[in-house]
Amino acid sequence: MTAIIGVPDTQRKLEILSADAQYDLACACGTGEDDRRRRGAQDKWIYPVTLPGGGTSVLFKTLISNVCTNDCKYCPLRADQDVRRCTLSEDETVNTFLDYFHRGEVFGLFLTSGVLGTPDATMERLNRIARILRYKRGFKGYIHLKVIPGASAAAVEEAVSLSTAVSLNIETPGAKHLAKLSERKRFIEDIVEPIKLISRLTGRGNKYSRVKQTTQFVVGAAEETDSEIIKYMWGLYDRLNLKRIYFSAYQKGLGDTALDEQKVQRPADVFMREHRLYQVDFLMRKYGFTEEDICFDPAGNLSLEIDPKEQWAKLHPEYFPLDINKASKNQLLRVPGLGDVTVSRILEQRKHSRIRRIDDISRPTKLILKANDYLCY
Repeated sequence: MTAIIGVPDTQRKLEILSADAQYDLACACGTGEDDRRRRGAQDKWIYPVTLPGGGTSVLFKTLISNVCTNDCKYCPLRADQDVRRCTLSEDETVNTFLDYFHRGEVFGLFLTSGVLGTPDATMERLNRIARILRYKRGFKGYIHLKVIPGASAAAVEEAVSLSTAVSLNIETPGAKHLAKLSERKRFIEDIVEPIKLISRLTGRGNKYSRVKQTTQFVVGAAEETDSEIIKYMWGLYDRLNLKRIYFSAYQKGLGDTALDEQKVQRPADVFMREHRLYQVDFLMRKYGFTEEDICFDPAGNLSLEIDPKEQWAKLHPEYFPLDINKASKNQLLRVPGLGDVTVSRILEQRKHSRIRRIDDISRPTKLILKANDYLCY
């Protein structure tokens, strides 16, 4: 008996490709309950995203193809995997996105792809869809394009010229770790150099300075340490001016079985590790922490039991207690349990009256009570 599998229609392609797009988080925040990876209200390919000016909305997010010539061991879509492959045409992608956009169900587009043939051939497909939207259909809104590792400088620059945001996933902290995951990708030539090019194109005062660049690490697939990841994080923020860095915990069973056999962390620990890295990212971007402020265990990893801000505080008792009525904003942001909103409230309240106890600034929640241990009045 012969089984006949028909050619999938556009709806079925989107169901397949949007589900496969979930592994790239470089457009979804992942730090709050409302913007973690999840399916949108209408269907699988609508994902929450944090807007630059605050608040959240949804992106239409999909691969244009899950066909891929790459060999990334962590990826369930790599070339040697037996999965149902399909590719969206330009018209299918453009028309379906615009249908959602005109109904007010999405505010923009995140477009990525497996590697169809060569990096430049894939980039031409991605860029062509963006060109159609910009120049033929008059779309002036948000487009985030994934840059394919190994793409030429010309293809990268065109993607930047068409986009609101671009991302090229760094994947691992360094060439030795990438070599464990792929024999095809070159860390410096295919990943680092294009990231540097995007940084030059989008730097302050340059032609495309409005365009934001993000990237993503795969966590736990290449036996990397947290200290190695954070060293690269700091360099990406400090020297290359990236807008955001994202983290995707490698999930056992999604990639090569040999990778699964080398895993030593429980799934819950892997996701806690991802969470800790997001906390460090927030400390660096929002709270003035640097690479030197992050504390590691002897193996070079973050604690799974205590958050990195509290870990720093416990290792620096000489810094505390802080006088809540005199400490600067940056000093108060180092206090475990105090966030940006609460610190702003403290600064505003002490303009008018002296703060004499913790109840003067907030009801005594668990976090506020934790902060009280590091403050004096």
